[in-house]
Amino acid sequence: MIPRYSRPEMTEVWDAQTRFRIWFEIEAHACDALAEIGVIPKESAKAIWEKAGGVSFDVARVDEIEKVTKHDVIAFLTHLAEFIGPDSRFVHQGMTSSDVLDTCLSVQLKRAADILIADLDALLAALKKRAYEHKLTPTIGRSHGIHAEPVTFGLKLAQAYAEFSRAKERLLAAQKDIAVCAISGAVGTFANIDPRVEAHVAEKLGLAVEPVSTQVIPRDRHAMFFATLGVVASSLERLAIEIRHLQRTEVLEAEEFFSEGQKGSSAMPHKRNPVLTENVTGLARLVRGMALPAMENVALWHERDISHSSVERMIGPDATVTLDFALHRMTGVIEKLLVYPVNMKRNLDRLGGLIHSQRVLLALTQKGVSREDAYTYVQRNAMPVWRGEGDFLTLLKADKDVRARLSEAELEELFDLGYHLKHVDLIFARVFGQQAQAA
Repeated sequence: MIPRYSRPEMTEVWDAQTRFRIWFEIEAHACDALAEIGVIPKESAKAIWEKAGGVSFDVARVDEIEKVTKHDVIAFLTHLAEFIGPDSRFVHQGMTSSDVLDTCLSVQLKRAADILIADLDALLAALKKRAYEHKLTPTIGRSHGIHAEPVTFGLKLAQAYAEFSRAKERLLAAQKDIAVCAISGAVGTFANIDPRVEAHVAEKLGLAVEPVSTQVIPRDRHAMFFATLGVVASSLERLAIEIRHLQRTEVLEAEEFFSEGQKGSSAMPHKRNPVLTENVTGLARLVRGMALPAMENVALWHERDISHSSVERMIGPDATVTLDFALHRMTGVIEKLLVYPVNMKRNLDRLGGLIHSQRVLLALTQKGVSREDAYTYVQRNAMPVWRGEGDFLTLLKADKDVRARLSEAELEELFDLGYHLKHVDLIFARVFGQQAQAA
């Protein structure tokens, strides 16, 4: 985790003190369950909470012990015993390290998902607000980067809203899938620990019970979680690239907010660069790159190995912290995005009316002209305009084959911009719901 691309709430999820606190709670809740079923004294379970429940664990001390033990969970348990005393012999009864590590990771990923879902809600709110603001702001739609037909800037943002709504649904499903507890002992058979302990710990931590663990929680769950983060990142990049293109000097239909005192270039004082969306693009690549190692973690040896461990110690914090930062940054971009309707209108008119070519083509076919001939008539008038040699409507009016089927008035009606916007309300209702659309 790099502070430049981190936010405190998410980094706290992965802080060593947070991790040790979760480890303690897993162990202490397990002791409560063991006491309830008569495996350990109830007084000992109570003493464990009283003696260590409110302490701040000494991370440096745990690291010091681990240098000798070469085992992080044992190092923690040794440090924990320093607080608890003789009753510490009842801690970790029948459990194995993976019970603690995997259940803790589930808690951390669940908490991280809560933050990411809140991030998505903030981005969705920003997109919805700006989409309604520019619901009927006409702009050119592009295919292959080339002017195609008119859309509205609100529709561009509505599309992003729909995409991130799907992202939220996927993340909620991935969170549910990953939020499982495994307290099943060595190779997952419950030989030395009662399944009721697992059920108790799961309930206390807000997790479901893993139906069958093999000492570890199956890594297909983690693979889906990180793959979902990768898809969210890809959606962020899609939106970022759209804004980057719209900010190009030749386009300049929208632009990142440029604050007072901000500098765009160390060499050229005039520069206003799309640095925030370029940053989001780079961060998206990192998050996507962490999905593949998570998928490769699925195939472990037999009941377990720890080839997944080093991967998850890195991608758990890095993927969630990075995506959290990117989502927050994109929300700020959308909230403050500068939109230039005048430039949008200028670009709409840039091709001299060619954006209405399909309407002319279809009108000719409705008048009895074959599609092949209609395409020929329209294209032969469009190409000179493409080269800057005239106005599309004027050339069509002068074409005898076109005029044989369409009057001047009919041709002029085909160049009505409003025609392309007649179903915007319908699309908004589909995206935001009938109730929101009415409001």
